[in-house]
Amino acid sequence: MADQAVFADQAMEFAPQLYSAAMRMTRNKADAEDLVQEAYLKGFRSFHTFTEGTNLRAWLFRILTNTYINKYRAKQRRPDESDLGDIEDLYLYKRLGTFEDASIGRSAEESLMEMLPDDEVKQALEGLPDNFRLPVILADVEGFAYKEIAEMLDIPIGTVMSRLHRGRKAMQKALHTYALERGLAEPELDPVGIDAAGQENH
Repeated sequence: MADQAVFADQAMEFAPQLYSAAMRMTRNKADAEDLVQEAYLKGFRSFHTFTEGTNLRAWLFRILTNTYINKYRAKQRRPDESDLGDIEDLYLYKRLGTFEDASIGRSAEESLMEMLPDDEVKQALEGLPDNFRLPVILADVEGFAYKEIAEMLDIPIGTVMSRLHRGRKAMQKALHTYALERGLAEPELDPVGIDAAGQENH
């Protein structure tokens, strides 16, 4: 049993992380603020069910995600450019080379992604349908394990993995298209001289 009296001390440190995730979910500043407030209210009211010593951050993210799915998903609005600018810490592009297909060549993939502005990465994430965007946010931005994401979204682990794979591939395609349009990549060869099979070309 957890004591509600210590909820604020323990839970409020995660507020910035929850707000950043809420912004990515709702794509709207006002909705993100409301979502975080509602999640904290629900967390406070049900804190007696939290098992001390377990992952409080994951517990709070599960409340946040469930609240979004149940209430905000239906009324989601497209963001203003200023809303997107509020997210400073999106580092997903740094990790595109760590996806399940190791043959891509991590250094080559990261070199390409580091050339792309954060705004393009945000837009690629924003452009994903909810079913794919939520697992990508929870896994690649927030760092949760597949099992934790499965519990948060109430779906099987296999479904989490499938949606992550498809969401990541969609983001890679969008970002690669952007790079091609701006001459940062060539159709068959990326900027550092490694082809799709991971072989150096000289």
